[in-house]
Amino acid sequence: MATITLLDGGMGQELVARSGDDPTPLWATRVMIDHPGLVRDIHADYFAAGAGVATTNTYAIHHDRLERFGMDPLFHALHLRALAEVHEARAAHGTGRIAGSMGPLIATYRPEVTLPVAEAAPKYAEIARILGPHVDLFLCETLASVEMCEGAVKGAVAGGKPIWLSVTVDDHDGSRLRSGEPVTDLARLIAGYPVAAVLANCSVPEAMADALAGLSTLGLPFGAYANGFTHISGNFLKDAPTVSELTHRHDLTPEVYADFVMAWVAMGATIVGGCCEVGPAHIRHLAQRLQAEGHKLA
Repeated sequence: MATITLLDGGMGQELVARSGDDPTPLWATRVMIDHPGLVRDIHADYFAAGAGVATTNTYAIHHDRLERFGMDPLFHALHLRALAEVHEARAAHGTGRIAGSMGPLIATYRPEVTLPVAEAAPKYAEIARILGPHVDLFLCETLASVEMCEGAVKGAVAGGKPIWLSVTVDDHDGSRLRSGEPVTDLARLIAGYPVAAVLANCSVPEAMADALAGLSTLGLPFGAYANGFTHISGNFLKDAPTVSELTHRHDLTPEVYADFVMAWVAMGATIVGGCCEVGPAHIRHLAQRLQAEGHKLA
């Protein structure tokens, strides 16, 4: 049996559901202003469910997102607010690691808006320096092209913490990034940067086995955390979308999701959890299932 790092589940969709507010293009960022403490409560629920890693609510805190709404002066303060909420939850729980989330610049799922590495890396480095003293590792996540990955990882090095790299793959062919590049093309990147683990996230669970088959060849700990969307709609791929453009599926119960994850663990995955629409109930059931089958949670 293996030692499995159990991540938390999605944050943004939980915030939309619990706040009762209509989602905005700023996603989960605005909620921290309008509903103080809600992020902390969700972190606490994931810890209570069995997660060993809490992911900061910093995925979309980028200058390019904030500038559209006149909120860029809050860039640093929003990162600190997210850090405070996750640390409050961990302190109350008593254990757990904190992963500093860094999502894609400009837009999610859109490899065509990838910035050149020379432009992207300093933007990620700025975030890494803010988060670095307060997190245990960086999670560069939902990255859709190799170049996008390189910009994030090169910047994250500035924060001085281990880097986990997570890519989003094609929902119909998990062996490829959303850019169309094979997952195995990450080998070049990993050879040149200090990546500690490789993952796939925010794609449908049915795509993850093919993604993991490629990630497993890269010589690093690997894993996956899928979303619960039916598909990524065309409207979501336009400028400044909201999550209301995405539809959650009704068949992905905690039991069904755990079946997917256990298959990934059987392939050798040692880092698993959930992304959008995978909530505390899913993580709780998954923790119980992993332990029932003899795995140790980390």
